[in-house]
Amino acid sequence: MTEQDIWYVSYRSNITPKRADEDRCVRATRRFKTEAEAKQFAQEIINKGWSAIAGTLNPYLPKKTVPSTKILDWIAGED
Repeated sequence: MTEQDIWYVSYRSNITPKRADEDRCVRATRRFKTEAEAKQFAQEIINKGWSAIAGTLNPYLPKKTVPSTKILDWIAGED
């Protein structure tokens, strides 16, 4: 039995909306088996100048969400 993904990182990508009149931010999400992998990927996203949020996937407990305003603290282990 393989381990299930527990963490996700959702980030603003460099994908341009299909229609020129769309005024929205396109987001993408990746899933990870460990918090360390999620933190590493989030750091890569932040280094690109993009915003990111993270958290645990349902039904994993305890539930944890990391807003973009706290992502750097989470990466540094100060959460």
